[in-house]
Amino acid sequence: MNNSIGFSKHKSRIIQVSAFFLLASFGAIHAQTIKGTVVGKTNGALPGANISIVDAENKTVSSLDGDFNILSPKLGEVSLKVEYIGYETQFFPVVIKEGTNDIGYITISPEEKSTKDKIGNIQEVVFTRSNALTQAKAYEIKKNNNAIMEVIAADAIGKLPDRNAAEAVQRVQGVAVARYHGEADQATVRGTPFAWTSALFNGNRLPSANVLGNRSFVLDVVPSELIQFVQVSKAITPDMDGDAIGGSINFITRTAPAKKTLSVSGAGGYNTFSQDGTYNGSIVYGDRFFKNKLGVLLSGAIWDRQWGADSFDVTYNTGAASDLQKKSISTIMMKRYMGTRRTIGLNGGLEYKFNANNKVYFRGMFNKFDDIRPVYESYVDYTNNRYQYNFRYSHYQTELYGMELGGEHSLSSKLSLDWMLSDYQAKYFLDTPPTNEIKGLPISTFRQKINSGFNNLSSDGKRYWGFDSPNGIGGEYLDYGSDVKAPNEQMNPNKLLLSQLVISKLDNNERDKIARVNLKYDINSNITLKVGAKYRDKDRTSTFGYNAVFLPGASLGIPNSPALLSLSQLTTTDPPKGTGFLNGMNGNYNAYVMNPPTKDQLFQMFSPEFMQQFGFKDFSSAESNATSVYTGEESVFATYAMAEIKASEKFKIVGGFRNETTRLTLNGAKATKEGTPATTVISPSVVESNYNAFLPMLHLRYNLSPKASLRFAYTRSFIRPNFGDMSPGSSIDNTSNPFTITRGNPDLKPTFSHNFDMMGEYYFNNIGILSGGVFYKKISNIVFSDTSMLNIGGTDYMVTQSKNLQDSNLFGFEAGINKRLDFLPGFWNGFGVEFNYTFINSKVEVPRTADGIQYFDKTTLPNQSKNLFNAILYYESKKLMIRLAGNYRGKSVETINQKLGPDYYIWSDKNFTVDFSASYDISKKVKIFIELNNLSNESLRLYMGDNKKRVTSNEWYGSRGQMGVRWQIF
Repeated sequence: MNNSIGFSKHKSRIIQVSAFFLLASFGAIHAQTIKGTVVGKTNGALPGANISIVDAENKTVSSLDGDFNILSPKLGEVSLKVEYIGYETQFFPVVIKEGTNDIGYITISPEEKSTKDKIGNIQEVVFTRSNALTQAKAYEIKKNNNAIMEVIAADAIGKLPDRNAAEAVQRVQGVAVARYHGEADQATVRGTPFAWTSALFNGNRLPSANVLGNRSFVLDVVPSELIQFVQVSKAITPDMDGDAIGGSINFITRTAPAKKTLSVSGAGGYNTFSQDGTYNGSIVYGDRFFKNKLGVLLSGAIWDRQWGADSFDVTYNTGAASDLQKKSISTIMMKRYMGTRRTIGLNGGLEYKFNANNKVYFRGMFNKFDDIRPVYESYVDYTNNRYQYNFRYSHYQTELYGMELGGEHSLSSKLSLDWMLSDYQAKYFLDTPPTNEIKGLPISTFRQKINSGFNNLSSDGKRYWGFDSPNGIGGEYLDYGSDVKAPNEQMNPNKLLLSQLVISKLDNNERDKIARVNLKYDINSNITLKVGAKYRDKDRTSTFGYNAVFLPGASLGIPNSPALLSLSQLTTTDPPKGTGFLNGMNGNYNAYVMNPPTKDQLFQMFSPEFMQQFGFKDFSSAESNATSVYTGEESVFATYAMAEIKASEKFKIVGGFRNETTRLTLNGAKATKEGTPATTVISPSVVESNYNAFLPMLHLRYNLSPKASLRFAYTRSFIRPNFGDMSPGSSIDNTSNPFTITRGNPDLKPTFSHNFDMMGEYYFNNIGILSGGVFYKKISNIVFSDTSMLNIGGTDYMVTQSKNLQDSNLFGFEAGINKRLDFLPGFWNGFGVEFNYTFINSKVEVPRTADGIQYFDKTTLPNQSKNLFNAILYYESKKLMIRLAGNYRGKSVETINQKLGPDYYIWSDKNFTVDFSASYDISKKVKIFIELNNLSNESLRLYMGDNKKRVTSNEWYGSRGQMGVRWQIF
């Protein structure tokens, strides 16, 4: 009841403030206003253009659509001045009448430079290169924005071989990405955990179907071709969502263009790992009708690729009693992925201008990512003295779709209003096998007992790497070979017996319904007030850790059970082709390559007829499955107020606050032991979490000159705990080795941060920038994923549970430059360099108890790399563009083991990838291009503790490339 009263009070205040602005504006309704849209002669709408009235103080900046609204100080003729990086400063005479003066489109031309001979005659007039003009849009948005942000325009994204939304932002200063089987899928700002960076579409945070229950959005579902701008905010303002400690990445989808456009592209390519083909294509159509009142935009993209990866994974006996044996090897897994990925994106938009003061718009999109992954896993299980072979057919499906309806209205010359209603949904699911009522990930497991034992065991009978071994036996993982003593006990399809069938359910569904409204009031030319409110209703359904387990009676010793089937008795097919198995390691590993079951055979094994014929029984854990499903409802009501104050021609102040009230309810189940003898009782479990976040913010900007500025920002931001981390139950995964238990923690608190940023920017005349700054974050109640080993009934389980840590801090600095070398003579003036570097240092104290004494281990934030950089060497001429780009992310801790300490933390090794792209204009409308990814053939490496040779995973995925053509028809 108290929360309801609180919400009512918030809404009442917003209505009162809105009414005040409406009344205050009535006296100015008849003032004279100039409205229009700034467009480039060859480059469409120009966002961030500076518009002013000559001999007056009135100034404004164009919106992302190029629209502007400026108040004229008088009637009659005035001169409108338009300034834009890379374009000529131009003046437009306008005759002003009372009321709204809609001057429509005003077109400005690129800046020109002339060269003269010795006697002063003009030899050549050179316009700014079109490739540079695309960067000008991004710089103007960045330069004029209240927030500290980086901006990428769509044309700039297309300059590099970045095919999804995550890859599109990996070049941004201070941004790091996570790579999943060779493709970027998540992004984070300034080295914070991925869930601390909010992903937004058109200003609204997206629903997340992340399989782990994280709030971080997996960006590989969105093709980069659907994006018009990307805004990476490092210090937010009160009118932005406040759950963004690292920052926010706002993807702005394409909108109706200023004039008719139709462009298509197509490309084909090759993957060096799968040794198979890829293709992608896109189309963009836009036009305006009814005297430019109605704007239409349709765009679509598809990217289909054959891909593959090999992985060498190691688990260690971290649950052992002896400190030495904790680093002994439990299992070695050699794994191959080989499959198909298909990304499809569709985006549509409508815009209708009733008049110069009122506009409504509609946007809709549908994105689908199909990840078809047959997986082939060969284990050497030292703990159980056996081989294990798994085959699974994974068809993961991710969908993101929805729509939004909004409007922009000038209620008077001083008061404007914008609003939006949106409804977006994200899904992650599997719908296999077709032969069983339960849908999910079908996994077949074959086991082969080793009777002769292993070689390369140390004096205590355990398998180690040589540097951990008590007597130096074991070598290094890159030289791993067969440890089986008897040659006739190699992995053999005749001896690999079908021992387990599992269907693992991995379904997530999240839906966000959002309503927002903003009011902006210009008190005078120097002071603007802005207030707004947003309400978000989120529904989530999640299934993670639900396993349907079927075991053959013969493996359990049930009398008269059918004999176990061997792999060779089933219908099998040839193993997948491609590069040599584990080609990134030394030696030959073909002995671990088996002919897998066919897809149809795998599905048939899960049919009731097959299970009955071969004696399989359902041994699913009712306890685990009941507690692995939960539903959630979350409502957020946010309000804000802010002021923009032009203290002088050079000094601007933006200050205000945001308040977000959150109510969360999770409904699940819990399992308890009751009675004598104890039996498991499943009962409903409800988690409720209600909290308020008050977020004051202050931004200062001082313009040292028209080209240089200094910015300072203080912001308070926060992050809500992940749903999966707070889930009311726990889940047991008996398909992994070792078995795992994932538990929720209903007592988690949100994480808050005080953020301080100082940045300097200098804009070169030739569309370049030099920037740098420092930042500091004071963070409280960090959530981290704790892992520990637990022995239950003689079986080791790896237990994962999220917990809050004490306060932490993060400090860093960054610097970047983009400089065209057009001062060089002749051919050389087409070269340019782009480089940015970010240093980040964080400190987290992890409490740990050993021998009854509490310790505090110091480490960094999860996912945080100390060093990040991008280096790009490019060449641009009138027709040719070439780019060679390097992306570096330093090592980072991924998993913290609170119980065992830093020697058992899991780290991700440094990663450096090199990409290349080039394009050539055959004509003004036709361009051919080439794109190459991961020329450095970089792999992904995880390791335990302080030794990179103590690998937990090393994955190789090769390089890829494609060639294609873009045709700008209109």
